[in-house]
Amino acid sequence: MKCILLADVKGVGKKDDVVEVSDGYARNFLLKKKLAVEATADNMNKNKLKKGSEAEHARRELEEAIANGKKLDGQTVKLAVKTGEGGRLYGAVTAMDVADAIQKAGFAVDKKNVTIKNPIKSCGTYEVTAKLHSKVSVKVNVEVVPEE
Repeated sequence: MKCILLADVKGVGKKDDVVEVSDGYARNFLLKKKLAVEATADNMNKNKLKKGSEAEHARRELEEAIANGKKLDGQTVKLAVKTGEGGRLYGAVTAMDVADAIQKAGFAVDKKNVTIKNPIKSCGTYEVTAKLHSKVSVKVNVEVVPEE
């Protein structure tokens, strides 16, 4: 029996694959646990449309990330922090602090996607990498200034 998988099934296939399995396995396991649907013409068409819309969504997401990357690349973000003697910070500037500063500048960046090469523990300008998409990453300058 031909089935369209609704989830990854070990030893059978990945989600949205059309697979040929025995009738008993399909009826008693895959269909019963809602891991698959029968590959009728209607279900095949729905699967095709779903794959097309997912591909279009991914393409738009990539285009948006590229556009935001061009705007953000090389930008300088100011970050005011508490300092002690000689411009030394009381703590360190974290990826979360940088992500918040970038978000205030109007760009959506998750703290997990901000990479700081060396710990930022004093005032100055530092270069960090922000990953906007799996294929788009940009360099952002972070200017650390004392809080007034």
